[in-house]
Amino acid sequence: METTRNPANPHRRMPPEWAPHTATWLSWPHNRDTWPGCFDGVEPAMAQAAAALAETELVYVNVLDAEHEAHVRRLLGPLAPPERIRYFRIPTNDAWVRDHGPIFVLDEGGSLAALDFDYNAWGGKYPPFDLDRTAGARMAEAIGVPRVAYDVVLEGGSIDVNGAGALLTTEQCLLNPNRNPHLGKAEIEAVLRDAFGVDEIVWLGDGIVGDDTDGHIDDLARFVAERKVVTVVEANEADPNHAPLAANLERLRAVTIGGRPIDVVELPMPEPLYNGDERLPASYANFYIANDQVLLPVFASPQDDVAREVLAGCFPGRRIVPIDCRALVGGLGALHCLTQQVPAVP
Repeated sequence: METTRNPANPHRRMPPEWAPHTATWLSWPHNRDTWPGCFDGVEPAMAQAAAALAETELVYVNVLDAEHEAHVRRLLGPLAPPERIRYFRIPTNDAWVRDHGPIFVLDEGGSLAALDFDYNAWGGKYPPFDLDRTAGARMAEAIGVPRVAYDVVLEGGSIDVNGAGALLTTEQCLLNPNRNPHLGKAEIEAVLRDAFGVDEIVWLGDGIVGDDTDGHIDDLARFVAERKVVTVVEANEADPNHAPLAANLERLRAVTIGGRPIDVVELPMPEPLYNGDERLPASYANFYIANDQVLLPVFASPQDDVAREVLAGCFPGRRIVPIDCRALVGGLGALHCLTQQVPAVP
């Protein structure tokens, strides 16, 4: 069964990404080993994203130290009003704040809380990760938000919610023994229900080629409304992504939420993208929903315009902002991986 239903935590709710934000949090890129041969294009893409975000919400930026802060201020100075950017000297090993940062939720009474899960760099793949492992607690403290610690490895890119009791994830990631080998599916579902206040969990299967996160959902399928999901598909049957994405599409078409089918919208995959001989996990599903915009990763592919039209149809009240992510995805992630929303408190 791909969908399970169990009682949710009635005192906890994670708003959907399209709900209003107070801010978007970034950890500014600095680790050149993450982007071999392509780091020069990373900061300009991040600066473009930060400037777009600053139009309608605050942007919180983790930096290493005073020198790094001055560097980022110089980059963003011509692009964004300085009063829209707030800097935090919270050093990190890497930039993937979606995964090493806290996940912000609304707790009982509608107050903001920061869920701080354990972090092991996607199954211990990229040591050292000591700074990233402690970043969540420091971020919560920096803005005075209560921290709720979980002794469970879970990255923000591995889950997606509709804000109305349903959560998307993948078996490849959350059931991977490199995360929580002592927990079975039932135990992981219990954590998800408690942490995010969900009662229906939709399980997809495998991720795309080149994804070092073991199948994060934010490269595959995303809620765009309470009962609507966009999911990437690969039309080329010879492409290794075709079969797993077709299997995920089949699962989604069989899903019901609250006993009713959901609307499934197909997103294309871009043309294959490589860094040398390495196939990169380029995916249009790695978009980020800001207050008045949707930041869309594009890859100089013929499918860029199609993806833009699909998402424009899903978000008629938001401007689609394409950002060239060919350099960013050289680090095996894109816009959603590099952002974390701070929900507005009702």
